Amino acid sequence: MKTFKLTLIFALSLLLVNCGDKENKEEKETVKIGANNTSTSKKADENVTEVVLLATDLMQFDKNEIRVPAGKKVKLTLRHTGKQPVEVMGHNFVLLTQGTEIPAFGAKASAARDNGYIPEGTDAVIVNTKMLGGGQSDTIEFDAPEPGTYDFICSFPGHYSVMKGKFIVE
Repeated sequence: MKTFKLTLIFALSLLLVNCGDKENKEEKETVKIGANNTSTSKKADENVTEVVLLATDLMQFDKNEIRVPAGKKVKLTLRHTGKQPVEVMGHNFVLLTQGTEIPAFGAKASAARDNGYIPEGTDAVIVNTKMLGGGQSDTIEFDAPEPGTYDFICSFPGHYSVMKGKFIVE
């Protein structure tokens, strides 16, 4: 009976992950900051680009691409719109340096629970939010890195494979 329960729990977990992956394959919104897009970006200050990124209980970001102008400050707000607690379905935003191998970084991050799933002493992270549970948000401000394309992920164990996108500095 105990084996049956464990098998059932495992099967349901796989189903949830696969459902999230199927949803993730859909076309996502691309936000070009500086364009006339007031729903996801604001220009409160000419030198600050504001970005709002949503994360759900279905292991998804609402954007898989974020574009920002070079030489500007970025104010990024991550909002976890789900209801699950951080221990079950935590999410963060992690901007990685160019050339970072995401699976290798994700494996190291999985072992860094006490540090919010950010490996200590890593040089692969440009900036990150704290780990959030459902209903929480965190805002970070940072200078946009050099022009180029960077990866962003959620570093909660296993999430990086579906919760990822491109951060493009133009």
